[in-house]
Amino acid sequence: MSGPLTGVRVVELAGIGPAPFAAMLLADLGADVVRVDRPGPGALPAGDPRRDLLNRGKRSVVVDLKHPDGAEVVLGLAARAAILIEGWRPGVAERLGVGPKAALERNPGLVYGRMTGWGQHGPLAPAAGHDIGYIAVAGALHPIGRPGGPPQIPLNLVGDFGGGALYLVVGCLAALHTARDTSRGQVVDAAIVDGTAHLTTMFAALLADGAWQPERGRNLLDGGAPFYDVYATADGGHMAVGALEPQFYAELLRLLGLADADLPAQHDVSGWPVLRARFAEVFGGRTRDEWTELFDGTDACVAPVLSLTEAQHHPHLVARATFEDHFGIRQPAVAPRLSETPGAIGGSPPAPGANTETVLTEWGLDADLPRWLDNGAVSQKQGDT
Repeated sequence: MSGPLTGVRVVELAGIGPAPFAAMLLADLGADVVRVDRPGPGALPAGDPRRDLLNRGKRSVVVDLKHPDGAEVVLGLAARAAILIEGWRPGVAERLGVGPKAALERNPGLVYGRMTGWGQHGPLAPAAGHDIGYIAVAGALHPIGRPGGPPQIPLNLVGDFGGGALYLVVGCLAALHTARDTSRGQVVDAAIVDGTAHLTTMFAALLADGAWQPERGRNLLDGGAPFYDVYATADGGHMAVGALEPQFYAELLRLLGLADADLPAQHDVSGWPVLRARFAEVFGGRTRDEWTELFDGTDACVAPVLSLTEAQHHPHLVARATFEDHFGIRQPAVAPRLSETPGAIGGSPPAPGANTETVLTEWGLDADLPRWLDNGAVSQKQGDT
């Protein structure tokens, strides 16, 4: 491994979604991430673990935390790590004997990262939930969608990964910086509702300034403005238009052949329906590829709407190597990019328990703990946390 986090040991208590993504990002940046998997099938439907890209660059040990020696294994790993990440409901880690108090007693300099939807306290803290509910309560779901229609679901990018995983990473790295200066660890409470709300800071400012309408689809950035919207093309494709500034808007009109048309002013809200209808008519006259060629290299701020597969082959992203081929899968490359200590995608996602013996030996745990069956796992019994 290479990267700015080379030499940093991370223990990830296996979960789903944002916590694994956060640990993947740390691995991409060079950290030695050991994922502690439970015995038996995972939480998601069965699939080939070698294709679970959120586990790329990690190693896996299997520990049954309901086994009498299970907690001791995890605490032994935590004692030798800089960061521990878990994504369970509040109280689960404590109940299993691997909560922050026990871990920090073994390693006072440990950064203990906790990823939850609702946070470690509050009325909803113990409740189940998923991305869609977290971003709904945080106020981020309501503005997304067309006027008069229901809110539209932005995949789980806004909550799980944007407001969740990335905030967990920022918190853990900030706490790691402090720990290196003070030798004191701490707990990072990363709640998706908190991070998602934090992402909406600019819109809170616009709302306070009277520059944001609470009605869905009536503002500059929510599809209300005809010059910041998506338009269908003749072949069923779509073009994304983001010509906000006047000079970009002028270029948009020129390339659409509307520079001399009798149209309402750009910011005449009462004229927006006329503009939208005219833009839709013009965009519907050519295919997506034809419009892409016309707008390519211009300052009109217009781009084709590509599928996940198409994006991998866009010339700009190819030139930047935004996607790479590793272990037979084309996948997003490491981000962000550092000039002196770039990260790199590590090995393929391991099968659960594939590295148990190696990790326990390498981290110096094999002499301290009893020997176990099944390639060094504490137990292969089903354990449901």
